Amino acid sequence: MALALDKRLRDGIAAGRLESKRLKDNFSDVHPPLDGHEALVASDRCYFCYDAPCVTACPTGIDIPQFIREISTGNTAGAAETILEQNILGGMCARVCPTETLCEQACVREHAEGKPVQIGLLQRFATDEAMAQNKQFFERKSATGKTVAVVGAGPAGLACAHRLAMHGHDVTVYEARKKPGGLNEYGIAAYKTVDDFAQEEVDYVMAIGGIDIQYNKPLGSKIDLEKLRQKHDAVFLGMGLAGVNALGLKGKEPAGVMDAVDFISQLRQAKNKGKIAVGRRIVVIGGGMTAVDCAVQAKLLGAEEVTICYRRGQENMNASRYEQELAATHGVVIRNWLQPQKLKSKSGAVAGITLEYTQMNKKKLEGTGVTITLEADQVFRAIGQTFGEDNSDALSGNLKLDKGRIATNEEGATSLSDVWAGGDCTNSGDDLTVTAVAQGRNAAESINRALSV
Repeated sequence: MALALDKRLRDGIAAGRLESKRLKDNFSDVHPPLDGHEALVASDRCYFCYDAPCVTACPTGIDIPQFIREISTGNTAGAAETILEQNILGGMCARVCPTETLCEQACVREHAEGKPVQIGLLQRFATDEAMAQNKQFFERKSATGKTVAVVGAGPAGLACAHRLAMHGHDVTVYEARKKPGGLNEYGIAAYKTVDDFAQEEVDYVMAIGGIDIQYNKPLGSKIDLEKLRQKHDAVFLGMGLAGVNALGLKGKEPAGVMDAVDFISQLRQAKNKGKIAVGRRIVVIGGGMTAVDCAVQAKLLGAEEVTICYRRGQENMNASRYEQELAATHGVVIRNWLQPQKLKSKSGAVAGITLEYTQMNKKKLEGTGVTITLEADQVFRAIGQTFGEDNSDALSGNLKLDKGRIATNEEGATSLSDVWAGGDCTNSGDDLTVTAVAQGRNAAESINRALSV
């Protein structure tokens, strides 16, 4: 214990700040699943509304009252089928969806009592049981002879590929990394999806057949959009966002400044989280889910002081109020109306960050000239993502872009007649797994109609 305490108090970035048992407890399931009895009790609270507002609030349009009714009558398999026919990644979405701002916020029980039906946990209960028993509800139709290229094996790409395969098309998925899953595998806090669930769900999706995934095939350096168009009857782009916005400060960044998404990815892939180095005093710049996931996990690894700094007010943060409260319960301090101004360094490593207080002036954010300096031996960037150079170069001159992302219509069609897109790489992406799934599914239906003419 003395050794663990010594590592915790040590300045600088260090691994092994906490003992293994403590780490295991810290990174256990943040939302333990319901057992059978708990699911029945929870399902009994649903009013089974006719024009259910929860359905409207769900980006994938799952018939929520229907699947909850099926759980309440003991038909768990039927509930899973109801969920998966609209959202083939329903198991992951049950774990990571901000239900507090979507279906559960719209729940009639929430408005009447301030306590919604536990829709997310009920969805997890049904889909987990179906996956555990490997119940497959969808059969592949006869082969059409058409082939479709899907770029990216993330939520949008997987949802698109599954629906296309179900219609009988042959799908080749080109994935930049060595594992599928995209955001679900690399970009979500480890305590939200434990026990390698992301890969189990990919295996479940792939079981329909007709889908081939080729790894280490990033758009731009290894595959070319024009060649994909020549080789396949249609193309779906769902590669997400590979680049990260910079802090925009002058001078070379010292050691200890890194992207929050890289930190989260390291944790997701680490077999031994005790080997992930973390600072004692940490500052995270940003106000979204990534910032919260990064900050909370830094605390769980043994960081003593973790502060999130966001340039606008609390009400403007992309992280939901629940996520903000989750951060607070883990000892993370959230400070608003602060923007980075200058990094401090010592012996080539970051030692602190100076931030300027901000304010709104006629709907425009401006600095006040007043600053504060926070000590830090590690600073994380969580201020949004971009295409990245490879993807931008690969798309330039071919596709119409909107504010740096691929412009699409409501069906996911792009400015090219045989190319569709969905997820975060589009102008309608919002960094949510459930939205990416909906867009991938909808694009697949549009592609199928086009190929069936």
